[in-house]
Order: sequence, then structure tokens, then C-alpha cells
Amino acid sequence: MDTFVKFTSQSQGRDRVFRTCQYACALSVYLLRNSSGKEDLVSKLKNLEKNMSAGRKLFRLGNAVNSFEAAKRSVQLSDPVLCLCLTVANFNRALYFICDNVLWARNVGLIREIDRERWSLNASRCYFFSLVMSLTRDLYVTIRLMTQKAREKQFREKMNRHLEESPEVAEVVVPQLDAFVYLLIESLKSHPAVAVDTLKNICDLFIPLDRLGIYKSNAGVVGFCGLMSSLLGIVTLAQPGLKIKP
Repeated sequence: MDTFVKFTSQSQGRDRVFRTCQYACALSVYLLRNSSGKEDLVSKLKNLEKNMSAGRKLFRLGNAVNSFEAAKRSVQLSDPVLCLCLTVANFNRALYFICDNVLWARNVGLIREIDRERWSLNASRCYFFSLVMSLTRDLYVTIRLMTQKAREKQFREKMNRHLEESPEVAEVVVPQLDAFVYLLIESLKSHPAVAVDTLKNICDLFIPLDRLGIYKSNAGVVGFCGLMSSLLGIVTLAQPGLKIKP
């Protein structure tokens, strides 16, 4: 109970709860769209989804400042690849929050004379670029972990035993590919935070891809991916050890 209270007391925790409800509603609406006799339930779920989205926009007021501060910290990283990826990702995330704040002000009537569709597309573009750079960071960290793991004598002996004990795999799959997959899995198992962050970013990526028309899916895929990434976000907040650093 203490963990739940601590989690919900954080603004990010409340945002993750709202986000989970929002995409759960979106997925439910898609699954129930053709069900007869469910029209009233679908209408209520759509209204709840809109309310959750509006609530999240309110929670995110001021998040642009946090992202700019994160970008300033990432500039100081000694690793040039991490420095570039995280700085660009945080900067685009800040721009995304600015667009999101403008859209919130437009929705509540504080600003009227703006092109809502254009600002929405700009927000999606910034979100997309932020995710691409975050995934690039994940790929870089994964490759670095795999390189370190491959140099360990104990791991090489373990991998050789694995290949010798699985001759049927080598007959079907290229042995080098089997070794690569085994190295990848072992590297991510020893650093689950990287695996969680990568999976979360991949799920999130489907949202702006669909919005920008780069890869059109459907409301069900967007709802499912949004729900999965939201649950993974809750896990990383509840278990700080699963949050990737830096």
C-alpha cells in the first residue's frame, strides 16, 4: 500500500495511470466497435478516453522545463554518442510538450487563433524524433553490452556449450545467427533496464508513425501499443532499478 501511495503521489505516476486508462479505453472501443448492443458502453468509453487525455495534458504543464533541464545535463556526458542521442531526444521532447501545452490552451479556450491540426502534427513530429533518438541510444547501449559480454571468457565457454548442446538449431539456423541471438538475450538478461526501455520505445513509436501517416496501422494497434508502453512505464516508476541510466 505504501508503494502505491508513493507511486500515485508522483505527477509522473498519475500521468502513467491516466495514460493506461486512456489507451485501455481506446483498445476496448476498437474491440467493441462492431458489437451489437454495446453502443452505449462504447460511447462512455470514448468519453472516458477523451477525459483521460485532457487530464494528462493538464499534468504535463511545465514538463517542457524538465526536458530542457534534462537536455542541459545530457550535454555534459562524456560519451559522444549518448550525449548526442539524449540531448536531441530531450530537446525534441521539450518541443513536444510545448506543442502539447499550446493544444491544451486551445482546447480550454485560452488560445483561439491557432491551427489545431498543424500544432498536433508538429507535436507528433517532435515525439517521433525523440523516440527515434531514444531507440538509437538503446541500440548503442545494447551493442556496447554485447561487446563487453563477448569479451568475457566465462561467457564464451557458456556459449560454446550452448551451441554444442543444440545441434538441431545449427542445422536449421546459421550458427553465427544462433550465437548472435544467444549473445543478445544474455546481454539483455544481465541488464533488464535496457530491454524494458527498448520495448517501451518500440511500442510508443507506433503512435506517431500512425499519426504522421508513415506507417498506418489502426486504432486497435495504437491502443494496444499505448497500453503496453504505459504498463512498462508504470513498472519503471515502481521499480527504479528497471529505469535505464543515463
